[in-house]
Amino acid sequence: MIIDKIENISKYKEIPEFAHTFIKNITPDIKEGRYELGEDNFANVESYLTKPHEVAKFEAHRDYIDIQLLLSGNERIYYNDVEGLIEAAPYDKSRDIVFFKDSVKKSDYLTLNGTNFALIYPHEAHAPQVSVNDYAEQVKKVVVKVKI
Repeated sequence: MIIDKIENISKYKEIPEFAHTFIKNITPDIKEGRYELGEDNFANVESYLTKPHEVAKFEAHRDYIDIQLLLSGNERIYYNDVEGLIEAAPYDKSRDIVFFKDSVKKSDYLTLNGTNFALIYPHEAHAPQVSVNDYAEQVKKVVVKVKI
């Protein structure tokens, strides 16, 4: 996992140029939806209310790396290694996602706040959309999906 300030994103060779360009050119008024970035890469822009950590579920991907950042609001993302987690249902290849039964309660977390980003690899389970200090907040988020 990489966690850093958005202005440092171009320093990471793991992040393709198309992702740098897209992230550096988005503005908070970008419309929600899916943005094709070429060669099976894309970005999703969405808005939602954050949720309590008690209902958060770990998820992981096998075919994509996530680059997550907020355009507005604050959100926690809990994370853990997928090794040793118990699958809640089989991996869904069509959506490239698997969910886990394990609680996030004792896991580490990061806070996205509009100034930073998180790059999440397939071996890293993550539970996004969690409220900061149990305060539900409207957020607008970008998730760039980089095919591996």
